[in-house]
Amino acid sequence: MKPIQCNPNQVAKMKTRILSSYLDSTTYEQTYASMMNFLSESKMPGYITVINAHTVVESVLNPDFGKIINEGFMALPDGRPLSVIARWKGDKNMKRVFGPTLMEKIINWGQGNQIKHFFFGSTQLILEKMSAVIQKKFPAAIVRGMISPPFKSLSPNENLEFISQINDLNPDIIWVGLGAPKQEKWMYENYQKLNKGIMIGVGAGFDYLAGETHHAPDWMKNYSLEWLYRLIQEPQRLWKRYLITNPLFILMNTLELLNLKTYD
Repeated sequence: MKPIQCNPNQVAKMKTRILSSYLDSTTYEQTYASMMNFLSESKMPGYITVINAHTVVESVLNPDFGKIINEGFMALPDGRPLSVIARWKGDKNMKRVFGPTLMEKIINWGQGNQIKHFFFGSTQLILEKMSAVIQKKFPAAIVRGMISPPFKSLSPNENLEFISQINDLNPDIIWVGLGAPKQEKWMYENYQKLNKGIMIGVGAGFDYLAGETHHAPDWMKNYSLEWLYRLIQEPQRLWKRYLITNPLFILMNTLELLNLKTYD
């Protein structure tokens, strides 16, 4: 991937409601342009969530979590089922914005704009592997720092210390890899403590970039079977998400499309 210059006027402008979540109808390029526009014009920090079918269902079951999704600067559709539902609702433009791919593209494109990155999450080993990959693939990328927080709940003092470290390094984009819903809650509770910048929750994006998690084959992506590939890779962690939440996603959207129930 070569660095590109995105037109800052070509930003994402449309949102589509899927159940109780309002998702941006956007592409990778429009997302980058929207972020560049935000960084240049906004005097306040913000956060972006990357949403899949599991997250949409959780937003219905937990309205407080749904509020976090809808109050962010952007909510990106990470999952082909979301774009399929959007098309049924008349939005022909919504494309999948896969978190790990988005992260790689923005690190690459940001080389031409001197974008400064910070990474918060995962393990120290993953961060070290990811750092090596970034240095090799994106030699002009500016990485201001990385933190692997403890997996336990952070004390207020620990959390403030991490935020202070981030602010001292003054990054433009803070990539957060804590897993959903932990990362969304952490961003919501802390983004206003930043001096500047955008937080983005990318879940397993750190593992993908480090080479510890692999992408599904293209044929599985084309048939919306990437969930099955991930389930086979991590059955103990993901079985509930895919075997319980996915059927709920289908049921809830079917009820709404048949005008039997609304989740707005």
